[in-house]
Amino acid sequence: MPAGLMERVAPLSIPATADFDRMRADRLARVRANMAASGLDAIVLLGNTNVVYATGATWPLGDPGRANFEQPVAVVLADDEWPHLFTPLADDTGLPADHVHGPVYLDLDEGVTRFESELAALVAPGAKIGVDEWTFAMSRESKLLFPDGRPPSDGGKTVTKAKAIKTPDELSVLREALRITEVGIAAVQAQLAPGVRQMDLTATFLASVFDAGADANTLDPIWQVMPPSMAEGPWTTHGDLACPLLTTERELQRGDVLWVDTSLTYKGFHSDFGRTWIVGQDPSDRQRAQFDTWKAIVDAVLDVTRAGVAQSELLAAARAVVGGETPWMTHFYLGHGLGIDAAEMPYVGSDLGEQFDSSHALEAGMVLVLEPLVWDDGAAGYRAEEVIVITEDGWEPMTDYPYDPF
Repeated sequence: MPAGLMERVAPLSIPATADFDRMRADRLARVRANMAASGLDAIVLLGNTNVVYATGATWPLGDPGRANFEQPVAVVLADDEWPHLFTPLADDTGLPADHVHGPVYLDLDEGVTRFESELAALVAPGAKIGVDEWTFAMSRESKLLFPDGRPPSDGGKTVTKAKAIKTPDELSVLREALRITEVGIAAVQAQLAPGVRQMDLTATFLASVFDAGADANTLDPIWQVMPPSMAEGPWTTHGDLACPLLTTERELQRGDVLWVDTSLTYKGFHSDFGRTWIVGQDPSDRQRAQFDTWKAIVDAVLDVTRAGVAQSELLAAARAVVGGETPWMTHFYLGHGLGIDAAEMPYVGSDLGEQFDSSHALEAGMVLVLEPLVWDDGAAGYRAEEVIVITEDGWEPMTDYPYDPF
């Protein structure tokens, strides 16, 4: 970590090893508290990471599981100690046997019909129910699922709000996910040289992280060569620079500026890692100036970061460093949360708009990934990610991986 980024650190106690039973109980208690605040008697969860959060059962496919029928569904009841899980992977869920059920296929009409009988056996007539996602089949059969005619509430908010604040056990697991990622990153950086293919870097990374304990790969690791100028593209259909792109067989060349970004999952948690590397040579003075500006932006943001601060204050601090410009990617963000999802609340500087940032404040226990971008047209740019956890009076770094070659 560059000098300066450690100046506003507030101590935080994170256990060396997570207590998973305690973590599961803490999560469920948070979800139930949010249900009570919303007046909900039950919630039905289809979102894979919502199911993972509420039940404690890991689901290796993550979000891509929505692309097929083999997905888990959870039902959380206000008056039941344990959630109910409907899953095709019933091994080692940690739940009582009578709370683990076979899969229901809610993309299909017959699956909804079967689930209706299961739900009726669990939820009393007239109960207020929340749902986080809908399938087309559920919409067609909504009167069957909810016969009293009352449309269900947005049950996803109960989990989204809970996920944003991490317990010490969750921070312990997340820190291990980040450590495993850095094992792979170190192996890749040692291999970095002209003539090495992008796909060779991916092979090294995946072999290293799985050997170190990773459960799944969240996304295809990104080692994209940044164009010196935006005019060189590539472009999206919306007129934005296309970053990132997928790994190819392209051989790295001396002087290539690499956008590095990758993520994996460990025990249900995602990591996130981002850096800018230069292949086969030291940074030029112009490139070092880009890094210095990036560091100044991060320092300025961290200087105002603490619980209770409106997200808009972070945006103002970042913009002040660069004369009022916006130093992050269009349609992206200055920062985002990290945990069960690779990107989750808080979203800082996103397309949700200035009013959203002004009305949302940071809270202790939130994990924030800061990823400003400094672009110097003609010499590419610099982008990296700094992962921190918010405390009552400041913040604490979740990683200390170096920023070589800068």
